[in-house]
Amino acid sequence: MPELDETHDSKRRSWVESANAPDAEFPIQNLPFGVFSTRGGEKTGGTAIGDYVVDLKRCADLKLFGGNAETAAKAAAAPALNALLQLGRAPARALRHQLAELLDATHEGKSKLAAERGELLHPLAECELHLPVAVGNYTDFYAGIHHARTVGAIMMRENPLPENYRWVPIAYHGRASSVGVSGVRFPRPKGQIKPDPKGHPVFEPCRRLDLELEMGFFVSGGNAAGDSIPVGRAREEIFGYCLLNDWSARDVQTWEMIPLGPFLAKNFRTTISPWIVTADALLPFRCAAMHRDDTEPKPLPYLADVQDQASGALDVDLEVLMRSSRMRSEKRSAECVIRSNAKYLYWTPAQMIAHHTSGGCNLLPGDLIGTGTISGPDKSQLSSLLELTAGGRDPFTLSTGESRTFIEDGDEITLRGRCCKSGFVSIGFGDCVGTVEPARPIGIG
Repeated sequence: MPELDETHDSKRRSWVESANAPDAEFPIQNLPFGVFSTRGGEKTGGTAIGDYVVDLKRCADLKLFGGNAETAAKAAAAPALNALLQLGRAPARALRHQLAELLDATHEGKSKLAAERGELLHPLAECELHLPVAVGNYTDFYAGIHHARTVGAIMMRENPLPENYRWVPIAYHGRASSVGVSGVRFPRPKGQIKPDPKGHPVFEPCRRLDLELEMGFFVSGGNAAGDSIPVGRAREEIFGYCLLNDWSARDVQTWEMIPLGPFLAKNFRTTISPWIVTADALLPFRCAAMHRDDTEPKPLPYLADVQDQASGALDVDLEVLMRSSRMRSEKRSAECVIRSNAKYLYWTPAQMIAHHTSGGCNLLPGDLIGTGTISGPDKSQLSSLLELTAGGRDPFTLSTGESRTFIEDGDEITLRGRCCKSGFVSIGFGDCVGTVEPARPIGIG
């Protein structure tokens, strides 16, 4: 199991000055992987450092890496990072180590590297960021128990928390083709809704469009069909993490979800942040899994692991910001409407992988897994608008005086995440942004 090393040293600084700022999301201790393109250029793998992107293809061409790191850099020099993830975590770990050495302020060749920065580094503001992997499969769990309780009380009052919730990690298989990267604009979805409980359903644009504050993680090597991944080994199958917004059409969901779960309510769009923050970079911010008291069942043996319970969760501060079209026109900043933390998950990511593969399902490199909405115990931590407004009964007000129960056309939603711990440099994930546009005309016949 990987342990803390020199890449986590809080005293380490980079010759890329913007990486040393106290509020930098991408200091030298982070070094996430993603896919970018410059104007007129091709998509290729890169690493974020401060306000720049390191061009991994150019680094590989210049033979700046050796051994496993060179193998990883060549795999990353592609329009998607699936080949890098397929190698497993060890080569990417070697690449992250050698990147940290190259970018270190004390590196003996820093003057030469700085002189070549025009070839190696591209200003982040001038780059287009793309989906980091070609997502072949996407599974979204329901692992936030505070969310499950609150939503259950609103949508399924007779059975707010299913009997199986404390026994089995619940999930649904999402639509991989509609996963998009931060910055996406998409039309309001349409579907069948039943506004009048005593009337007939109608087909029209969603009236109760919602967000869900989640984290996502990407599978590394994967497993063969028929095999399973034990919970004690599952952590090594997680390459890294991102932020994830599982947009939800709540009125469509209410009508369609019985008996097989959500369909059109979830398949129109999922948005993720563009950088994969490696599991290795997040080692200092691991924490114990959510405590279960003596009245709750213990996980079945295939989901039980002492080390996973001791350090299988993540301490990540999360927030949701909203910015209406009026706020943009008046040049107002986005306003924070929700704050939560990733530690409020009932099931750990390793337990999610162990359960996902327990029946013989083969996970593939680059598969995306969502945690489910991460609500906390306080009202300000209820991480969907369905919860925050009690099903639309308690609207909140923006600084413009605009009232909201659910997302309106023109609203821009931003998810942010940051890890902070005494003795370590804070790291971020990059924004996860999506903007809702008016529904497109309904085509019939």
